[in-house]
This record gives sequence, structure tokens and C-alpha cells, in this order.
Amino acid sequence: MITYERLFIGGSWVEPSDPDLLDIASPHDRSLIGRAAQARPADIDRAVAAARASFETGAWRTTPPGERIALLRRFNALREENADRIADLITLENGSAAWFTRAGQPGLTRQANAYLKAAEEFAWEETLVPSDPASPVRSVVRREPVGVVAAVIPWNSPFSSATTKIIPALLAGNSVVLKVSPENFLSMGFLAGLLERVGLPEGVVSVLPADRETSEYLVSHRDVDKIAFTGSTRAGRRIAALAGEQLKRVSLELGGKSAAVLLPDADIGKAVAGVKFGSLLNNGESCIAQTRILAPRDRYEEVVAALKELVESLRVGDPHDPDTFIGPMIRPDQQERVRAYIRLGIEEGARLVTGGPHVPQGLEKGNYVTPTVFADVTPSMRIAQEEIFGPVLVVIAYDDEDDAVRIANDSEYGLSGGVWSADEEHALAVARRIRTGTVTVNGAPIAFDGPFGGFKASGLGREYGAVGLGTYTEYKTITV
Repeated sequence: MITYERLFIGGSWVEPSDPDLLDIASPHDRSLIGRAAQARPADIDRAVAAARASFETGAWRTTPPGERIALLRRFNALREENADRIADLITLENGSAAWFTRAGQPGLTRQANAYLKAAEEFAWEETLVPSDPASPVRSVVRREPVGVVAAVIPWNSPFSSATTKIIPALLAGNSVVLKVSPENFLSMGFLAGLLERVGLPEGVVSVLPADRETSEYLVSHRDVDKIAFTGSTRAGRRIAALAGEQLKRVSLELGGKSAAVLLPDADIGKAVAGVKFGSLLNNGESCIAQTRILAPRDRYEEVVAALKELVESLRVGDPHDPDTFIGPMIRPDQQERVRAYIRLGIEEGARLVTGGPHVPQGLEKGNYVTPTVFADVTPSMRIAQEEIFGPVLVVIAYDDEDDAVRIANDSEYGLSGGVWSADEEHALAVARRIRTGTVTVNGAPIAFDGPFGGFKASGLGREYGAVGLGTYTEYKTITV
């Protein structure tokens, strides 16, 4: 069992204000796997005060960008050295299948390298050429750090969510308070240990597990200058309202209900094989999962049959088993949420192709759900509109390409999506018509150099690469 009795505040492990530890249960069998201290408002005050002091003294923000880049490169190297351990911890605490947590480690490297490359090429300061040659002044434009950043992340992919925020925030010279989910401190405590080894100045970074109420205290704190949040749309709306009241900078990466559009000329076998990873990654607990499958009406039953065969072939069980593709939901309440949506789909009149609300046989001790496929789904059904966050796919028929685009865009969300076609250029043309922040063609992975984020209720702002780095800076213009 792993125990963290202290909190990581300002670069040091300190006694928490509340000595009670949270029990962390295994999603697989609900056994006790760890215990961890939890931050309360008094701990938030200490972390924010340390961050503010470090920022005001300039110990980190005045460090030359090249030195900041070198230190974050060292952090990334330490993470790479410990990739297997990180993957094991996430599987242990989240129930994410081992294939997924291991496959995600090279992605973390690519993500970090994209930020590091962006920082090396970033225009930290430039002198503008006057639009009027006769201008008597010149303009010096600087990109300076925002200040104290409250980075608030969800439980479903903790390491990726954490590094997506702390790497660019630190590269830009900010001080950071990273708020993580209570059940994630096995992996996030390990992250704190890596940050401790890197040697950041005192006060620059804190990593705190905390409940929702304490999280709201953090984002409302008067000494926080920017909020970087990943999580539910409901929570994002609340954070946006708080940020608006205080005129804080805010970026939000929120929910999704993404569509995979299978065009009439698509290779159904290849498309369905791609759905295995694009729609059911991380047990379906992923904001970018393409869980609405849009199929041409004249090939509809072919697609439904292929999805049925795929889903029934997937092994559900112990996430540590390398043959397992889908593990348990993280908590019992999340398990019940997904099962409730499956029952709702049946009540709405959708055809249950495979799966159902029952718990898989032999896995009753854990937070398991049966992977499910619904057919005869209409776009207005709640299972087609609401984010389920589990291994549940809905198959929707369309009449022609315009109808497919209309259905794909018929959502309050706009985070991700996919298009499948034998004609790549045609797929690209369709992708341009879909109102979403990221679209993959024929299963291409999401890249890290381009910006990532959502349209509509899927968020505000962008992450990754130079655009993501820029969100942690403020422009300053000096005229001479």
C-alpha cells in the first residue's frame, strides 16, 4: 500500500492542516491500495502564498528562457526514465488498462517535446518594424508570464492532464499550484517527487489533492492570476463564472460527444478497427472518445454487425492483465452513472446490439460495466447528446454527406471527431465542415504541435505547442 502523509507545497513535503488521510480504493476489486493527505483551504493559502512570493521575487520568472527550457527538459527525461512506474500507478488507481497507460507514455514525450521546441522558437521579445517608415518610435513587444497559475485537472488521465499544463506554465516563467483529484495521488504524488528532484526554486510549484469545495476555494483565490482547467462542462461553467467576476485569465478544456463519420466509400473493417482505439480508449473514460458512430444508411447494418463483433471480442477484466482491453470505471458512482445511461438507452427505444446494464460475470467486486453498442439511435436521444464517459457506443444512420455533417454538428460539444474515407482529400474536405476543435482522418493520432481545444461547450482556449505555451503569457508593448 502506498501512503502519502504530507502535502507537496512550494517544492517541499509539509504537514497538512488536516491529519486525516483519504483511503484510496482499487477500481478492480475495491481493496485498499493507498492513503493520502488531502488539502484544505489553509493548505491552499500556503501554496498560493508560496507561489506569489516566488513570482514577485522573480526567482523563476526572470530566469532566462534557455535555462527554464533546460530544467523542463530534465523533468521530461526523469519522467521517461520512470515511464513504466507511472503507467503502473495510473492503472492501479484509475483502472485504466495497462495497454493504454503504457501506450500513453511515448505520447507524453511527444507532448513535452512539442512544448520545448515551441519555447526554443518562441518570440519572447521582438522589435516590430513600423508600418509607417516615418514613425518616430519603435515598438518592443515582450511575452511575460501571467503570474500564479491554478491548474485544475481531472482524474481520467492525470499525468497527461498535469504535464499539459505545468510544462508550458513553467516554461513561460509562472508559478503553479496544481490541484489533482483525491483518488489520483498515487501517481500525482510520484509526479511531485519528480518535480522535487528537478530543482525548481522554492515556492514555484505545489501539487495538492483536494475535493471540489477546496478546488473552488483555489480558483477563487485573489492571488491566483490564471485558471487552467480540464474537466466537466458543468464545472467549467462554474469556473468561467468565477473567473469573470474576478477578471482572471481562464482556459477550459471540457467535455465532448464526438462523432466518427464513416463515409460511404470507407473500408468498414479498417474504420471499425480504428473505432476500437478512437472510441474505447481508457475504458471510454475520455473526453475525446468518438462515441457517436455515423454510418451511411445503405451500409448501416454492416457497420452495426462489425461493431458488435469488435466489442464482443474485447477482453474486460483486471487492468493489469496485458490481454485486458477494457478495465473498470474509476469509482462505484461512475460505474452506476454509465449503467444508468445504458438503462436510459433501452428506455429511449434504442436497439441494444450487445452489452447491457449488467456487471460482467465474475467481476462483481469491481467497478465494471459491460461494453455496450446501441443501434437505431436518433440524434435527439439523450444517449446521443450527453457525455456518458464509459464504453458505450451509439450508431446513427445518415442519408447523405450533408446529413452526416448536420448530425455531427448537432451537439452542444465540439472537442474531437473523425472522418473515414478511401479518398483522403475528400475526408479532409468533410473534416473542414465539422464544428469541432480536432478532427482525425482515417484514424490519424492527435498531434502535439498544433493547438488542441474545443468549440462550443467543449471549452475556451487551446493547449499544446506554441499556441498552448502562449496562453500562459501576457503581451507587453514598450515604445521607444
